[in-house]
Amino acid sequence: MTPSVPRQGSSPDEPERPAEDRRHRNRRRALTLAIIVLLIGVPAGYLVISANQSRDSGKDKEEKYSATGLTAGWPSRVQRRLYRVPIPPYSDHVAYYETNNWKTSRLYAQFRTSNEGLGRFLAQIGADPADLQEGEKAISARDRRIIGWEFTGAGPWYGLVHEQKNPAPTHDIVVNRSDPNHPMVYVVSRTVP
Repeated sequence: MTPSVPRQGSSPDEPERPAEDRRHRNRRRALTLAIIVLLIGVPAGYLVISANQSRDSGKDKEEKYSATGLTAGWPSRVQRRLYRVPIPPYSDHVAYYETNNWKTSRLYAQFRTSNEGLGRFLAQIGADPADLQEGEKAISARDRRIIGWEFTGAGPWYGLVHEQKNPAPTHDIVVNRSDPNHPMVYVVSRTVP
């Protein structure tokens, strides 16, 4: 009998293990591959999905803000708070448009409300219905042209420029009272960044 020669890298006291059979080795390799895919592939997939969503979001915003004219619907809460345009609840015909440049940011908004809603809106910005001047078209020709407001229909028309110190915005307001119970309100709120 020849003495057994210990395998390289094993101690003489360590019992010899039988060679790994092929099925066990294949399972171990498959498990290792699955773990690698989970640890690397899944996060990489999330990154790709996230990048695509971010790019699509940017395209949507670009289309939204490159359009001229009003967007039907309510401005976001952040926009309403930033520009201090507290559109009264239950208003309809709500639309808005926002412009930004290095000099001035503007939120153009329109809505139809009740007389109570108009009073509440004016009170929240620090004005009063008595401040409205008949025949005053407080929104500049430039701002009207940007949005397409003409203010030529049935009236009477009322207007108000509500100036405030920075950082509070200045409001140019025009109100159409052709329906005495449901005034149509047009607002341009300007802030200086």
